[in-house]
Amino acid sequence: MKKFYTALLYGITRLYASLPMPVLFLISDVFFFPLVYHIARYRRKVVHRNLRNSLPDYSPLELKRVERRFYRHFCDNFQETVRVLAMSKKEANKRMVFVNPEVLTHFAEKGQGVLLVLGHYGNWEYQPFIFLHMLASGNQEGFNVYRPLKNVAFDELMKKVRVHFGGTNVTKNETYRTVVRLRKNGIAGVFGMVSDQSPSRGNLVYWTTFLNQDTSILTGPERMAKQTGFAVVYSDVRKTSRGCYQSEFKVISDAPDQTAEFEITEQYARMMEQTILRDPAYWLWTHKRWKHKRPTSQANAEEV
Repeated sequence: MKKFYTALLYGITRLYASLPMPVLFLISDVFFFPLVYHIARYRRKVVHRNLRNSLPDYSPLELKRVERRFYRHFCDNFQETVRVLAMSKKEANKRMVFVNPEVLTHFAEKGQGVLLVLGHYGNWEYQPFIFLHMLASGNQEGFNVYRPLKNVAFDELMKKVRVHFGGTNVTKNETYRTVVRLRKNGIAGVFGMVSDQSPSRGNLVYWTTFLNQDTSILTGPERMAKQTGFAVVYSDVRKTSRGCYQSEFKVISDAPDQTAEFEITEQYARMMEQTILRDPAYWLWTHKRWKHKRPTSQANAEEV
């Protein structure tokens, strides 16, 4: 039965994805935005609180404008992601422009793997379009590191979206096994990792100030880089027009074993913060990003 529902969901979604993008955006404007923002009021309180705390210099009117722009983008994001299932390579190259893809292929020439870190900014599901450029090198494999969804049908659907233009989906637990295989075969791997979500309670290791708030940052990418020797590259995304984005790759470190503890993590946080503050409307504000609080004992210890 699960296979039936999975196939049914994919069939319906694939048919919907065949609609031209202007039609999908029209549906977003007249149906999804009013439903999500005005009727369901999806996480409006969470978004309002996150924006208010993150942007203290914004007036109430400015915050309201950012909020509305965010929800319009949020609804568009769904349409854009679905569209991937019917998207051609030509359209993909128009929707996501990579300013300097040679940064990644350069590491393949050196035989060095890459951790490509990014955030929930713009449309992160367009980041795997890099495989259209990267895999041309012939000695590089691309991977999307992901957390499986509880709903099997939706999980399978999203996996299809992420490998539409090549690459492979791997869970966090499969990543190290994959790295061993690549090393054995002499292949440089590029692992895309969305790293701006809140760590689980057992992984509240590193705290910093992020968007004017006490914030714990995931340290997994840094740990993996130091264990594997992979370079760490940040994807700085801009939204250039409706449904179109630009990504510029910025090297955080090509020698992670020579960096201080949490140096890579802190640098990622600063880069992600700059991306968000450039235009806050395109970050995923519905996340309960600050649900964890720094332990009082740890805060006091750092003040001493």
